[in-house]
Amino acid sequence: MNKLLLGIILLALAIAVPVATIAGVDIGVGISLPPPLAFTEPPAVVALPDTDDVYVAPDIAADLFFWNGWWWRPWEGRWYRSHYYDRGWGYFNRVPGFYFDVDPGWRGFYGGHNWQGHPWNYERIPHERFQQNWRGWHNNGYWRRQGNWGVKGYQPRAQRERQELRNQRQEQYRQRPEVQRLGQQRQGQQRQPNVRQPQRQQQRQGQHSQPRGGQTQKGSQHQKSQQKPERGKAGHK
Repeated sequence: MNKLLLGIILLALAIAVPVATIAGVDIGVGISLPPPLAFTEPPAVVALPDTDDVYVAPDIAADLFFWNGWWWRPWEGRWYRSHYYDRGWGYFNRVPGFYFDVDPGWRGFYGGHNWQGHPWNYERIPHERFQQNWRGWHNNGYWRRQGNWGVKGYQPRAQRERQELRNQRQEQYRQRPEVQRLGQQRQGQQRQPNVRQPQRQQQRQGQHSQPRGGQTQKGSQHQKSQQKPERGKAGHK
């Protein structure tokens, strides 16, 4: 009976725990979640060239990506992810690995049907078809086998060139005002415990010194009480 009751409680907890928590997303105390995005219909996506299965929702004003089974969005210098495009966002405590492969000018390339000077006949993938196929495309290397993401006459960049671009974009990302502001806030939070620590140590030292002082006084009184009978004996003699 007790085992059955315990099993019911564990099942209830598993259902009640948010998906973001189960997935290992770091939910920080005091970190606000991004505002909801407005959708008139589920978003279509486009596969971005020179990336490893990174998709973007081009019809949304905010950056909304799909990669590795998650929807991703940056907001105020932080990153958030969810298994759903319109809810369930959880704070992600670092920049996702795919992001520095994304060309910052992708929106302009998308609007002009042109990628790096080459005609870009991209494929807009409806949401339902994408949900049914993205995992299979990932497993069989669909976009890698195609090799050009619909960009006419385009040769994918070599690995060394991609790494150099990643480093450049990472440095540019760090220079963004919202990212720098977030970094300053983190540094301030890390410094606070270091400033308060000496005060706590002084208080602890003060607390420890008081009992020792009390013991010393009791010890001196005990010695005096032992000396008084000796004086009495001397006077009696």
